[in-house]
Parts: sequence; C-alpha cells; structure tokens
Amino acid sequence: MSATDSTLLRPRLLGRATVNAVVALSVLYTLLPVLWLVLAAAKDRDALFGSDLLSPGDFSFLTNLRDLFAMDGGQYGRWYVNSLLYAVLGAAVGSLVSTACGYAFDKYRFRHKEKLFGLVLAAVMVPQTVLALPLYLMASEAGLVNTFWAVFIPVLFNPFGVYLGRVFSQGYVPDEVLEAARIDGAGELTTYAKVALRMLGPGLVTIFLFQLTAIWNNFFLPMVMLSDQDLYPVSLGLYAWNSSASVSPEYYPVVIMGSLLAVLPLILAFALLQRFWRSGLTAGAVK
Repeated sequence: MSATDSTLLRPRLLGRATVNAVVALSVLYTLLPVLWLVLAAAKDRDALFGSDLLSPGDFSFLTNLRDLFAMDGGQYGRWYVNSLLYAVLGAAVGSLVSTACGYAFDKYRFRHKEKLFGLVLAAVMVPQTVLALPLYLMASEAGLVNTFWAVFIPVLFNPFGVYLGRVFSQGYVPDEVLEAARIDGAGELTTYAKVALRMLGPGLVTIFLFQLTAIWNNFFLPMVMLSDQDLYPVSLGLYAWNSSASVSPEYYPVVIMGSLLAVLPLILAFALLQRFWRSGLTAGAVK
C-alpha cells in the first residue's frame, strides 16, 4: 500500500470510528434508563431508596407485580385497558383517516389544494399542548368532557399522518394502475379500497406506529379532559400515583413496575410490525 493510499484510508477509519462511538453512546443513553427500570422493578421499597439495585438479593418482582394489580382495587388494569382502547383503536382509525386524506391530496385535483395542504403542514408545527384548551372548550360545548370520547376523538386527526399519507401515496401508488382500474369500470371508492389501499399497506403500518406511540404517550390532553380516574390512561394514572408517593411511599414500587409494563405494548408493536415499518420508511426514496 502506497503512502497516498495510507493517507486516504486513515481519515476514513477515523470517521468510521467516530460514527461508531457516537452510535454506541446513543444506544447507551437510550438503554440505560430501560435497564434501570428493569432492575428497579425487581426490588422492594427499601432497596429502591438504598444503593442495592445491582445486588442479587431483595428480589421482589412478582410481589411488585401482584401489588401493582391489587393497588386501589385493581385500578391499573382499568388504566391499561383504557390506554389500549385509546391507542390501538385510535391509531387504527386515525391511520386510515390520514392515509385517505393523503391519498386525496396526492391523486385528486380540487380548488386550493396546495393552500389547504400548506395548512396541514402548518398544523404539524403546532404543539399539541397549545390545542388542549381549545379542544377542552369544544368538548365542553358538546358535553363530552370527562368521557371516553373527549380523548378518543381528537387523536383521530393527525396532520403529520396526512403528510406521510401523501408521501406514501406518491411513492407506492402509480397513476397508471388507478387509470387501469377506472378503465375496467371500478368506481373511486372501489379503486381506493381494493387497489390503492393494498399498495399503501407498508405506509399505513408506518403511520399506525407513529400514531400508536403518540397516543400511548399522550398525557396533557387526558389530564385536561378527564377527572374520573376510571377513564385515565396509564400515563396519567401513574402520574397520579407518583404524586401520592411522597405521602404514601408504598406507591413507589408499583409506579416503577407500572412504568415497565407500560412500555411493553410499544416494544411488541414495533417488533411485530418492523418489516412493514422499515419498508414504509423508504417510500418515495426511489420512484
């Protein structure tokens, strides 16, 4: 190897080492809180306030799990079911709405289309906390405050999902296929449901995962809308328990155990749907 080749190879190796170091630090930064959560969930209250998380003794995982579902008359189980309804059902319906809107923005011509899509893009930049008070006032006028629908209906409409739906429609659904379906006599709804929607499958799953994560972690909207603890999602319920832990320390172990169980649905969803999700993220990269 010549000196010139060695000189060119050295920056490449240094660049690769730097990238690997940054990736390793990022992975460590991400996994350390999860590791602490797993270790803390297996310890009793005394070990949590000490420095014994890494010690093999004081293993109380099953005890903490039993206490979690027994605390306050099994309240955590109701919160978990609520979160599944809000997140899974809301993400399923919301992803269908977003995909249909994105498909319409991509394939149809109508008046002020680009201006309306500009409003959609502008809505993406609006923080959800800013919308909580207007949504509360609207829900109050409709008599929906402190009901399931006060949290469920707002999560069905996601501007970012509409944007992704248009991108996926551009990348996955050729205009020629739609024209062929129309020539064969298919109506617009039939063309969308039986042709376009099947081709949009990976994009639909990607939007579903984004909305599932956002709804599952939604905290501020339920806190504004709900006062009945039986309607709380997991995030708000654990917050209420954690607020009580300063007075009643027995809540600390169950809050940590509940937090550990709260991340499992998201991990499971990404693990089961990662094949569709990864392919959906590449939509539009190659046309």
